[in-house]
Amino acid sequence: MLFVYGGARALTTIALAFTAGQLTPQSRAGADPDFFSYSALWDGYWYWYIAAVGYPTELPLDAAGYVAENQWAFMPVYPFLVSALAALSGAWWPVAAFTVSLLFGFGAAVLLYRLFLLRLDEDQAFFGVVIFSVSPLSFIFQMAYAEAMHTFLLVLALYLLIRRKWGWLFPVTAVMALTRPSGLAFALTLALYWLVRLVQRDRDPFPRREQVVVGGLAVFSGVMGLFWPAAAWIATGSITAYTDTELAWRAPIIGHQHLVPFAPWFQAFDFYLGAPLGAIVVVLIVGAFALSLVLPSVRRLGVEMRLWVVSYALYLLAVFFPQSSTFRLLIPMFPLAGALAQPRSVLYRISVIVVSLVLQFGWLWLTWGPVSSWWTVP
Repeated sequence: MLFVYGGARALTTIALAFTAGQLTPQSRAGADPDFFSYSALWDGYWYWYIAAVGYPTELPLDAAGYVAENQWAFMPVYPFLVSALAALSGAWWPVAAFTVSLLFGFGAAVLLYRLFLLRLDEDQAFFGVVIFSVSPLSFIFQMAYAEAMHTFLLVLALYLLIRRKWGWLFPVTAVMALTRPSGLAFALTLALYWLVRLVQRDRDPFPRREQVVVGGLAVFSGVMGLFWPAAAWIATGSITAYTDTELAWRAPIIGHQHLVPFAPWFQAFDFYLGAPLGAIVVVLIVGAFALSLVLPSVRRLGVEMRLWVVSYALYLLAVFFPQSSTFRLLIPMFPLAGALAQPRSVLYRISVIVVSLVLQFGWLWLTWGPVSSWWTVP
């Protein structure tokens, strides 16, 4: 497993080094940046900035008086962990960030194999990890981003959920919710799981004590999902500090608007495609996703992983504005790699690997390559 993931990251490193060498003076990193500075671009800069100065107690405002982009959009666990490693080792912050991400990525791959083995045979579980390792956005697992750490914690949480290790889920859920926004989605997963277990209690006993524990865990995850917005409120004095900060990233596209649940996707596609085509496309995407959940290969993943995929999809549909980071935010739906891994055709599997690697390099080149201006999509 380590050989597979290590080989995938070696290919990614070569692609990153090559792409960095093609940068222009107009790109965000300038021309010919060193590898570790390059790996700390985009969100990496924000995490690095958080490590240096922390979070603001006064929200920055743009020229029109609206809340501007700031550190409150980024959770604290990853940058503080990297800072601790940098302090203990004496390493430069980008080097420590690269190391933390790389190690958590390795851990996620190993644990994902264990997770898939709970529902698939060894061959399918192994190829599921191969797909995960070479997926188009997998290069992010060695950048100064929190994705690798969050993915590890999420794989662990799903593993503990399936194994019904309720006590361990409390601390894992807490740390996960402060690494990437996921507490509310996982709370919905647990609530739906509670309902499924209650309905099926004749076939799968659901004792009263376990009902209380799982219900309490769902509430706890929900509280942790609201902890960071509450922290931003307490620190800044603005009850909408977190949501205003998140909205600042979409303001250049659609202007300053209030957050209306389930509206962002329609707003985005109306902007990109125009009305009514945008709304039609959103409905088609949602319908296609819903149909995919009843495929035999997806059903074989088991109720826990499917409930997570559904919950996270609903969370994205409710609050996320589709833009350049859309594909990166789909990484937590990695259980679907287990569905893609089930066909045993050699031609199919080779094709999946080749297509994934081509898409990976294409996305890297378009977003981190020799762009014409520093603000080009992350």
